Amino acid sequence: MKVGNKQLRKKIPLAFNEWFKLPDNVANKIVDLVDMLHNGSLLIDDIQDNTLVRRGIPSAHCVYGIPFTVNTSLQVLTIMLQKLLVLHPMAPKLVSENFLEIVRGQGIELYWREHFLCPTEEKYDEMNKQKTGHMFLISVRLMQLLSDSKNDYTDLVLTIGLYFQLRDDYCNLIQQEALEEWPSEEGKKNATNLDIYCEDLTEGKFTLPIIHAAQTSDGDAVLNILRQRTRDVALKKFCVAELQRLGSLKYTRDRLVHLDKHIRDEINRLGGNTELMAAMDELLTW
Repeated sequence: MKVGNKQLRKKIPLAFNEWFKLPDNVANKIVDLVDMLHNGSLLIDDIQDNTLVRRGIPSAHCVYGIPFTVNTSLQVLTIMLQKLLVLHPMAPKLVSENFLEIVRGQGIELYWREHFLCPTEEKYDEMNKQKTGHMFLISVRLMQLLSDSKNDYTDLVLTIGLYFQLRDDYCNLIQQEALEEWPSEEGKKNATNLDIYCEDLTEGKFTLPIIHAAQTSDGDAVLNILRQRTRDVALKKFCVAELQRLGSLKYTRDRLVHLDKHIRDEINRLGGNTELMAAMDELLTW
């Protein structure tokens, strides 16, 4: 599988090694293992979301079919498990417990989408900490397992995961170039505007801007467009304009500013981490 250019999903957990002080090759091995887990699960996610393009190229199930793609996902996850067994005796248990949280979070999001149930903002935050936060937490906890560190980084990591996802919500509508999954120049040649413009609207996802708009007295148009799972660019542009008019995009920006400050304050409270601060700076491209 091809890997996106930004690599922020790797840079963020690797930055924690400034605290853990593992040899670089060990830290990179752990993050690469979790990247296998992430990529293996993405194969299934793309089927569940009916995603046609991944990083500028056709999604695996569109090329090879669903049976082969599911089988490949299982193979990747099994190979990752084999590698975990030689990393540390507690590694498989640690990963399985956290991966279960990811699967549960994904299930909750799918339930909302398939039944067209708009969650509360609080429930949405909880789901994102499960689905996105625990993927980061697996890397961090595996590294900590091999270190002498006794600090509890759970809240920090889950909050970073929440920030990462809310940033993704915003950028998917406003600044797609800042997305982790945005295709390279080569990939964009293979993708059309239909494929990569505001994908979350096409997938019918309840994201933070949508949830905010749904709580206003004038958000019917946004919900009606979301329900259609449209690929029509003009209709999606109108939806974005509505989100702007309703203040939903500003609300999302304000939350990102608040979370960014909270994360930086927590990093400083834990003793400071220049690598993690640098990774947070890279996330400011929204």
